[in-house]
Amino acid sequence: MTTNRDYDVLVIGAGPAGENAADIAARGDLKVGIIERELVGGECSYFACMPSKALLRPGEILDLVGRVPGAAEAVTGSIDIEAALSRRDALAGNWDDSGQVDWLTSVGVDLIRGHGRLAGPKVIDVEAEDGSVIRYEASTAVVIGTGTAAVIPPIDGLRDVRIWDNRDVTTAKEIPNRLLVLGGGVVGVEMAQAWKTLGAQEVTIVEMMPNLLPRGEQFAGEELATAFERIGIEVLTGVKLVKVEREADDAPVFATLDDGTTIEADEILVAVGRRPLTGDIGLETVGLESGRYIDVDDRMRASGVDGEWLYVVGDANGRSLVTHSGKYQARIAGATIAGHDTIAYGDLKAEAGIVFTNPQVASVGLTESAARASGLEVHTVEYGTGHTAGAATLGRGIKGTSKLVIDANEQVIVGATFVGPGVGEMLHAATIAIIGEVTLAKLWHATPAFPAMSEIWLRFLETYRDKYDVNFK
Repeated sequence: MTTNRDYDVLVIGAGPAGENAADIAARGDLKVGIIERELVGGECSYFACMPSKALLRPGEILDLVGRVPGAAEAVTGSIDIEAALSRRDALAGNWDDSGQVDWLTSVGVDLIRGHGRLAGPKVIDVEAEDGSVIRYEASTAVVIGTGTAAVIPPIDGLRDVRIWDNRDVTTAKEIPNRLLVLGGGVVGVEMAQAWKTLGAQEVTIVEMMPNLLPRGEQFAGEELATAFERIGIEVLTGVKLVKVEREADDAPVFATLDDGTTIEADEILVAVGRRPLTGDIGLETVGLESGRYIDVDDRMRASGVDGEWLYVVGDANGRSLVTHSGKYQARIAGATIAGHDTIAYGDLKAEAGIVFTNPQVASVGLTESAARASGLEVHTVEYGTGHTAGAATLGRGIKGTSKLVIDANEQVIVGATFVGPGVGEMLHAATIAIIGEVTLAKLWHATPAFPAMSEIWLRFLETYRDKYDVNFK
């Protein structure tokens, strides 16, 4: 075995988090190598964020155009499925990572192809496709950014039949006639709507919790379910899948629920959560347990490892399972490695997320229940997303609810949820308000433009003023 000691920093995993950690460390005049066994760019680029949004967009646009008199009459055809899937392929880089490899080169990061495994402190063995192994040693730090994969729950028969996970559903070449979706979280609801609007005849979502999007505000899941029912998606909540049968890969799948109902489908998407990809990266050689999320401090340094040399960014640490949080953590880790004194708090205080369904569901920070559970004295204010002049200009029938969760003592926002078309673009204002701890009194002087949907911020404050009998100065 040959050994390469030419690097200051080695990164395992070239997804968004790993790439950003490598970039920031390299900007600190450190020599950085990044190890990747699959596509540079990670899950989000090829099998999640990007292709899924491409699949959702045609149906969203048709719905929005259909709400506008004059424009609606101009739409006389149907979705061009071949063009839609071609656009999906393009946004996924046609599953070719050469562009991202070029970017790594441009920022001075070396790409090392292969499967990286820790072999001790600051030591990584990289196994190439041909089975050969080269040992690399980092003089300063190692960063783990290996991400997550889909969980397959222990349901009778589920592991014995052909299923779809997030990779299969975002890369499918044909529209399933009947699609069963197990799980009403982000992946489940986005892909249910995408394939329904692209032409699937029957789509059914099975969610064991009482609501879709169970981690969010209850009203958001309820309003999304109502929107789904209008376009023919069947939503079953509060029920469990207990058995799955399929005679052959090309045969229908039969799913039995705990209430005795049986659902027949052509494809079954399993979207019930994620598991960390930390089971085969040598964690045991540095005293950590494999196959679990790796606990970190606010500088992204792995807990329980002496010497402050091991960092974990993105989904593998379990702090915040969204791409943008992983990139944020990577910037913190890279800066720390490069010698800067910085800590992460934004991913915990103001985790932001957008569900790109129609209507969109955008949220940041705490839900009302989570805020109360944390011990805060809570005030809330709600307003109809469609009850603004800006919403009226978008077309007829704009619906949805938007809500702020407020620390009553400090008079600052700690959480926000918006439901409606395009509301994801309003989310960052709430994120800034939470991170900046901007008081309601100061927000009173931030005048939203008219007629934009962001005028809802003024309506929030007016409603809060009247509900809680306060005067903003």
